[in-house]
Amino acid sequence: MTVAHHALEVTLTRPLTPAELHHAAQVLPLAANHDATLLMILVRAKSPDRAAHRLRHRVGPRLPVDVVTTHYPDTDGQIVLNIAFPPTAHAAICDTAHRAAQPPELFIRHAIHRALDRHDRDEAARLDQAIQQLLADATPAHLLAAVGRALTHIPGAPQ
Repeated sequence: MTVAHHALEVTLTRPLTPAELHHAAQVLPLAANHDATLLMILVRAKSPDRAAHRLRHRVGPRLPVDVVTTHYPDTDGQIVLNIAFPPTAHAAICDTAHRAAQPPELFIRHAIHRALDRHDRDEAARLDQAIQQLLADATPAHLLAAVGRALTHIPGAPQ
């Protein structure tokens, strides 16, 4: 089995100092955003899960790592989300997962999927309501023409 490099995004709880950034760059190849609150790091590992674990082990104790995610989705379109919860939050999650008769990872996965589904439904309802308000003041043809004009004039969109 070949060992690949995995691109991981690291969200930090605070900006890194130049010394912290320099030290981290000595441990793993990385790139930082303009204010050193987000890092891209390449980690050599057999799987994205192992890459996130290895990153936490190698730089986690030295840096204020908040969240680690894979930069690219896997073959199933999924990304790895690696969060180190504070002990009290972790205990509460484990307790609630135990009461739901689920492993904590599965419990969190289901909770995240429910939250994303709820967000999608709320966003769709918000857009439906906004369109209904627009249709109260405009004909469907005028609204469609306005949407077409707006979509063709989005900065950075292909023309």
